[in-house]
Amino acid sequence: MQDPLDNVSAVPPADPVSSPVTAAQTASASGWERKVLEQLAFATLREQQTARRWKVGLRLAWLVLLAVVFWQAFSYTTPTINPSLPHTAMVSIRGEIGSEGEGSAENVMASMRNALEDSGSQALVLLINSPGGSPVQAGLINDEIHRLKVLHKKPIYAVVEESCASAAYYIAAATDKIYVDKASIVGSIGVLMDGFGFTGLMDKLGIERRLMTAGANKGFLDPFSPQTEAQRKHAQAMLDQIHAQFIDVVRKGRGERLKETPEMFSGLFWSGQQAVDMGLADALGSLDGVARDVVKAPEVVDYSRHENVAERLAKRFGAAVGEGAVHALRLGATVR
Repeated sequence: MQDPLDNVSAVPPADPVSSPVTAAQTASASGWERKVLEQLAFATLREQQTARRWKVGLRLAWLVLLAVVFWQAFSYTTPTINPSLPHTAMVSIRGEIGSEGEGSAENVMASMRNALEDSGSQALVLLINSPGGSPVQAGLINDEIHRLKVLHKKPIYAVVEESCASAAYYIAAATDKIYVDKASIVGSIGVLMDGFGFTGLMDKLGIERRLMTAGANKGFLDPFSPQTEAQRKHAQAMLDQIHAQFIDVVRKGRGERLKETPEMFSGLFWSGQQAVDMGLADALGSLDGVARDVVKAPEVVDYSRHENVAERLAKRFGAAVGEGAVHALRLGATVR
C-alpha cells in the first residue's frame, strides 16, 4: 500500500519565475519603489529650489539695506524751499543734551552754522524742547551762539515748546530773545550729581566690598564704598562752581530784563507765563508766530541734523555689521 505522503513529496515545486502571480507581485513592488524614489527626488529638488530662492532673497535684501545705508549716511535734512529766497532758519534741540545723538553740541553747532551761512536766512530760531543735560555740551553751544551772532550779524531767537530746563535754558540764555508758551516749563537753574550708596545694606547682608585703588580718592564715587566728609565737600565745591558759571551765563544773557529773586537760581522751574514775568523769557510766542511777526519771513526752513534711517534700523535690529559700517562712513564724512 502506497503512503499518501509519497505523492505529496513527488509534486515538483512551482517555479517562482514562471508563476504569473509572483511576477505580478514583483512588478507591483518595483513600481511602488520607483514612485517612492521619484517622490524623494522631487522633494529634494523642491527643497534645493526653496533654499536657492531664500539665498537669493537674502542677498537682495542685504543689497537694498546697503544701498539705504550709503544713501542715508550722506543725506541730511535739506531746505524745503529755494534757500536763496528770504526765510526763517530753524534748528531744533529736542531731548537730552549730551555728547551723543541729535542734542549734541557737534550736531547743533553744525546746524546753526549751515543756517546762518545761507544768504536767504533772515534769522535763526532755536526750537527747544529739552529737560536739560550736560553742562559741557550746553556751554559749547552757548559760546558758539555768541560767536555766530557777531560773525553773521543775524538775530538768534529761542522758541520753547514743552520745556526749556537746566542745560536747555543755559543754551537759550545766549539768544537775543526767548519766546515761550504760557504753559511751558522754564528754569531749573541748578546743577546736580546723583548716585546711590549701598554700604548699609551690604553690612546687613554681610557682603564685603573689595576695591583696590591707586590714589586715596580714586573710588569716592563708587556706590559700594563709604563717602568721606572730605570727598563730599570736594564734590559740593565743584557743583557750586559750575552753578556759579550757570548763573553768570544767565545774568549776562538776560541783562537788565532779569528780575532776580532768592529762588531764581535755586533749581526751581516755572510756567512760561511766570518766566515772562520774572524776566527769564521775553514774551509768549510760537515758531510760526515769531517767523511771521518778528522775523518777517514766514517761510521756515529746518536745518536740523537728524539721525538717519540707516542708523535707527541698525540700532533697532541689532545689526552690528550695519551699525559699524554707518559709523565708519560717518567718521569718513566728518571731521572730529
